[in-house]
Amino acid sequence: QVQVVESGGGLVQAGGSLRLSCTASGLTFDDYSMGWFRQAPGKEREGVSCINWSGDRTYSADSVKGRFTISRDNAKSTLYLQMNSLTPEDTAVYYCATGAPYCSGSWRQGAGMRYWGKGTLVTISS
Repeated sequence: QVQVVESGGGLVQAGGSLRLSCTASGLTFDDYSMGWFRQAPGKEREGVSCINWSGDRTYSADSVKGRFTISRDNAKSTLYLQMNSLTPEDTAVYYCATGAPYCSGSWRQGAGMRYWGKGTLVTISS
């Protein structure tokens, strides 16, 4: 059974930083791309970043480029999201997902991501 578990959320002041982690078990971790998604209150889910199986190709939403960095450690079966210069607009539940063989052109819509975590809440205070 595949399990995807996020951690690292919390309350941070605007301008601060936070690092999210995601572990995935029950599958061959480095067979798949992985992504971070978020859903703010009253808004639709949006793709934040996607990383291919080897970690050498990454994709990010324009809203987080230059501030967020996605990375992975295949030896530890762990995905990361380093978030810097946080703003209240980054407040959301952040989800980790995997299962797609690569980050497709529709990665932001979660295309191909078969396995999802339950999310971790990130709250940015002004």
